[in-house]
Amino acid sequence: MPQSLKTAEIEKSTHQDYFNIAISVDCVIFGYENKDLKVLLIRSDLEEFEGLWSLLGDLIRPDEDIEDAPYRVLKERTGMTNVYLEQVYTFGSLDRHPSGRVITTAYFSLVDILHHQTASNNNELHWHPVSDIKDLAFDHKKILDTCIERLREKIMEQPIVFNLLPDKFSLRQLQDLYEAILGVELDRRNFRKRIMLKNWLVDMNEMEEDVPHRPGKLYKVKNIYKNKTLTATAKEILFAD
Repeated sequence: MPQSLKTAEIEKSTHQDYFNIAISVDCVIFGYENKDLKVLLIRSDLEEFEGLWSLLGDLIRPDEDIEDAPYRVLKERTGMTNVYLEQVYTFGSLDRHPSGRVITTAYFSLVDILHHQTASNNNELHWHPVSDIKDLAFDHKKILDTCIERLREKIMEQPIVFNLLPDKFSLRQLQDLYEAILGVELDRRNFRKRIMLKNWLVDMNEMEEDVPHRPGKLYKVKNIYKNKTLTATAKEILFAD
């Protein structure tokens, strides 16, 4: 005898607690300035985390797709649009939010601080050097550390760091950026050789001006890598070795 089917309403009524779990997104927005890798933080407005900073995040609205939520958060909290954004990981510890069970998906974005002005209508926004951050609200320090590790894994194989630089840059500036992300000093000759083998750059036939050191050549990233909203499939094609 075939098994009788239950309705969605019965499924919900018999698993009520399962349908009372909130879902959120958190955005880890990386920038680069004065040889420091930085992250954009907002002061927490929860009493339980008074005095602490947090990542930019929000609950996903009942009528909102999860893929749309991080872009809404960026626009509402910072005014930023059209930025590089990538899903990283989902965090779901039982006690990660004081209001109840909240599962969050983290995204990271890479922006040029000088060309992305931020605006906040309520809580304070501030760029913080990653190396100075010891504690954050919720489990946001764990989320930040996870995104940093993901960024470190990608930067030598995928041309994503150029979102952190101006359109024209020197190899010295590029190496400074890699060192800030990796947290180590790199051999100048080996770094330049490896970057050139990637074939990501275009020589601008221009030199740096008004610098306190010997001027270096200026480069830009090839146009094929300038699209900051590539789909996952397109990324796999473009970044394949």
